[in-house]
Amino acid sequence: MNVFSRAYIDSLFDDYQQDPSSLPPEWQAYFESFDPATSQIDFASLPATSGALVPLSNHDNQSSRSVAQLQDRVDQLIRGYRVRGHLEAHIDPLGRPRETNNELNLESYGLLPSDFPKKFSARTVDGQNFRSLEEIVDLMRQTYCRSIGVQFMHIDDHHVRNWLQSRMEGSRNRMQLHRKTQLRILTKLTDAVIFEEFMRKKFLGAKTFSLEGAETLIPLLDLALEKAGDHGVKQVVLGMAHRGRLNVLANIMGKRAQNIFWGFDDPDPEQHRGGGDVLYHLGHSNDWTTSKGKSVHISLCFNPSHLEFVNPVAMGRCRSKQDRARDVGQSEMMTVLIHGDAAFAGEGVVQETLNMSQLEGYKIGGTLHVIVNNQVGFTTDTQDSRSTTYASDVAKMLQIPIFHVNGEDPEAVAQVVNLAMEFRREFQRDVVIDMYCYRRLGHNESDEPRFTQPLMYKTIDSRPTIRDSYLKRLLKMHGVTQEEADQIAEQRSARLQEEFESTKVAGYTPDTQTLEGLWTGYYGGKERSNDETDTGVSEDVLTEVIRNSATVPAEFNLHRKLKHVLESRVEAANGLRPIDWPTAELAAFGTLAVEGHPVRLSGQDCGRGTFSQRHAVLHDTETAEYYTPLAHLASDQAPVKIINSPLSEAGVLGFDYGYSLDAPDSLIIWEAQFGDFFNAAQVIVDQFICSAEDKWDRLSGMTMLLPHGFEGAGPEHCSARLERFLTSTAEHNIQIAIPTSAAQYFHLLRRQVKRGWRKPLVVLTPKSLLREPYMMSPIQEFTSGRFQRVLLDEAVRGNSTPQRVLLSAGKIGVELLKAREQSERNDFAVIRIEQLYPLPHKEIEACLSQYASGTPIFWVQEEPRNMGGWYFMKVKWDEFGLEDKWPLQVICRPESASPSTGSKKAHKIEQEEIMQAAMGSPRTANV
Repeated sequence: MNVFSRAYIDSLFDDYQQDPSSLPPEWQAYFESFDPATSQIDFASLPATSGALVPLSNHDNQSSRSVAQLQDRVDQLIRGYRVRGHLEAHIDPLGRPRETNNELNLESYGLLPSDFPKKFSARTVDGQNFRSLEEIVDLMRQTYCRSIGVQFMHIDDHHVRNWLQSRMEGSRNRMQLHRKTQLRILTKLTDAVIFEEFMRKKFLGAKTFSLEGAETLIPLLDLALEKAGDHGVKQVVLGMAHRGRLNVLANIMGKRAQNIFWGFDDPDPEQHRGGGDVLYHLGHSNDWTTSKGKSVHISLCFNPSHLEFVNPVAMGRCRSKQDRARDVGQSEMMTVLIHGDAAFAGEGVVQETLNMSQLEGYKIGGTLHVIVNNQVGFTTDTQDSRSTTYASDVAKMLQIPIFHVNGEDPEAVAQVVNLAMEFRREFQRDVVIDMYCYRRLGHNESDEPRFTQPLMYKTIDSRPTIRDSYLKRLLKMHGVTQEEADQIAEQRSARLQEEFESTKVAGYTPDTQTLEGLWTGYYGGKERSNDETDTGVSEDVLTEVIRNSATVPAEFNLHRKLKHVLESRVEAANGLRPIDWPTAELAAFGTLAVEGHPVRLSGQDCGRGTFSQRHAVLHDTETAEYYTPLAHLASDQAPVKIINSPLSEAGVLGFDYGYSLDAPDSLIIWEAQFGDFFNAAQVIVDQFICSAEDKWDRLSGMTMLLPHGFEGAGPEHCSARLERFLTSTAEHNIQIAIPTSAAQYFHLLRRQVKRGWRKPLVVLTPKSLLREPYMMSPIQEFTSGRFQRVLLDEAVRGNSTPQRVLLSAGKIGVELLKAREQSERNDFAVIRIEQLYPLPHKEIEACLSQYASGTPIFWVQEEPRNMGGWYFMKVKWDEFGLEDKWPLQVICRPESASPSTGSKKAHKIEQEEIMQAAMGSPRTANV
């Protein structure tokens, strides 16, 4: 019987690795299939003891560096390269030294240069069973330390990690490109370089936000679109900021260069007075044909200078397209987002967008993120703009790989694009390409970057263009000839010159993209007087919708308290009680859906409703499964989706706005938990919702629900900041409404979809009044009629000489009506302005016409004087010529920096003072 220790076997294997012939044949045969890291030794089956072997007593414990120990250290080294190899990758085209990293030194793992010839198991690396340490290190360095650095070991799922490892290590992270592909890359680089040079020469001093130094973005996008076509993608939505946008428009989006040139010439400034946008904010759409003949429709979103805020907009557009095409697998549409390094690290909306990427209501099958890493933000160095190693580090919150790549190595970029697109298709997750490059010029063409980055620009000034450096490499490899390269450049230059000259021909007008396709039949601009649609529905349809919205499957375990809620809705449908606000809302959603109009409502806690009023999404008390009755109204209905959003405003509102851009026939709603929460999405409101039509001729039917009302809950939960929206109104750009009855709300929501005028709608919705009887409406008010912009005071219609007339909007108007009824007075009238913009001045004037000139008219609001609707109403009152006949005064809280008090008792005192001032002293005859 043989008596060997594991250490003894390891020492023999060490001898075998050094010189197999030093061992007897039977031991050589045994070690041929032996893996010291995984093999379980059956000591009974070992070869017989041979005199050629050193006795056990001499071998056992003779070395602290056994084969098993060395194998373990090699395995740690391999993992080290996978985890930290990116820190030694040559990703900076400027070649600046990186911070020293000793973690991948052999000594850090207890290995020595003398171990290089030794054979070790390479079981965790695709390929041979055994490799020398030298071969293993070479493979790891080629894979992870050349022009590509990869962060992927933070991914928890070992299957995903192994998928990436096998594809990277199996190819050493390098594609073997055919000459045809190399020529394609060279051509795209030539397109990019010559376009920038041409623009700079023809339009001296113009701001173009050049792509110079990052021209590899053009072949990157070209290759990504080719791969998308191979994967069966039919539409791609792109979002990007202004740097390089003109180049992308010309060389990727297919916008004719002459249209770009004409815009810079700006020969007809009168055409753009008060509207339009700079050329590097504009979007475009076109059909891209791949080299294999596949067609991919590409859309570049319009974008303001607020950089990353286009991200959720582009994602929302993509999801809208997917839902419309019933692309359930989310494989036919995709989004590409192009970021700047400083913005990706600095803008919070990036995190919000990433967080939505795997959420059911917002996921789109994975976004390709491309960071154009200029290694500087305007004039700010990286050490001053982020606390992280990489600009991309926020993306490590997701289970996705991040590829850092040297932008001056186009073939490494090609490898990364290929792998990133494969990863997205395989796992339907986001993927990030962090392309290191530089900005050859300043932030814009007239900027001097050497004031703030003198050393960086000394290096940049000495560098050839990326096109020239890649050409030099191809010439050395005999992949292309100088003549071919020159011909490509000459053709590109000649084409640009020809298009430039065509803009000088008398009568030239640029191509325009108009509303078509989905948007045929819809219009913007000013509201047409004849575009009023009755929005009532038949009682049979209304009753059935409300009943079905209150019905759950027999096996569904409904919370006991909700049974009464659903029963009350059925009672309303049967005419046994008036319809309240939440039921009216569900009726609007449901009737639109059965008429073929999709409905999407998203926001924080909107399934239940902030005030426990909606209960559109029900939860089984035993299984916790969801059930949405509105999604089960009829077999042929349009989809109804009620989506609880993440705790995000800018990202979610941006997403839903983007969704609305491709859903003109749908009711798309974002609801704030409280009205003032839209503060955190102010950029989306200002730069997209309020101004997109004026800047970019883009229409949207986006609806915002903003709970509003002063109820003593403090400054942060009372005001939807009505004044901000009113200040932004002009040219009929948006609609602002404050309905004060369930029927009014029902008709308002249906009007938003049923008529052809497409404008964003801002609705200030109630809180405490959600269950107020004064807000309820009989079923008859739903079966006919339409939204009324102004509500007359029916109780005093016959009184032409009231003591005063009170104009109001929202909750305060309802409270005035209640107070008057309780006091049994009829000496003042209350007129409720249900739509504040566009202000229905003709309807208001018609209401006032029954009152004598000089009748005291008061605008009553809960908000402080400097907030709410007062300043807006005063200006419009003068503008529409009403001031001379009916001078307008105001009753409100005094000016304040904060919307309201934090004291509930103080609130009650203030509210009572407003009510008393508004109602005035009663006439003796009516007391």
